[in-house]
Amino acid sequence: MKLILLDFDGTLVDTREANACAYIEALSEYGIELTKEVYFAKYFGMRCIEFMHSVGVDGEERIREIRRRKIELYPKYFNTVVLNSPLWEWCQMMRKGGAKVWIVSTGHIDNITNVMNYLNIKGGVDGVISGDDVVVPKPSPDCFLRAMDIVGATPEETIIFEDSEIGLAAAKGSGANYVRINFDNLL
Repeated sequence: MKLILLDFDGTLVDTREANACAYIEALSEYGIELTKEVYFAKYFGMRCIEFMHSVGVDGEERIREIRRRKIELYPKYFNTVVLNSPLWEWCQMMRKGGAKVWIVSTGHIDNITNVMNYLNIKGGVDGVISGDDVVVPKPSPDCFLRAMDIVGATPEETIIFEDSEIGLAAAKGSGANYVRINFDNLL
């Protein structure tokens, strides 16, 4: 095992509550009302731009404004994030044995970094590829292949941990072994 690739939201960290609350608050400031139930049922895990269009936000500048506001509000809800401790501890054990651990997420780098800092886990990863770093997002395997290329690992030397159908499709397309994480079974 040379490389461990971790999706972030829903795999390494349960950020559902924090994301929902920050988005709901940011959208309400722009006159768009959304409940947590609707957010979880219809939008959780969706890329920001698609989510914004789905709730009726149009225009690049408006999307950027709401996204910036969501990022500002996000730390307010960090007390609700939960680390997948068994997966994290296993990754750190593998890292001591020489494996590289990378985060590969469609999330925004500021959101990922802020949560990692809050949980004090930033020093436990060797790299991060965020949604800002790829042209073609998951379900394309490009993000996983890019991490493999940077590290110099083959798919056979890589294992991917994912939670969403889109992420699992990307993992499968990469040719690497993968494991589906269901955070609800960990709590």
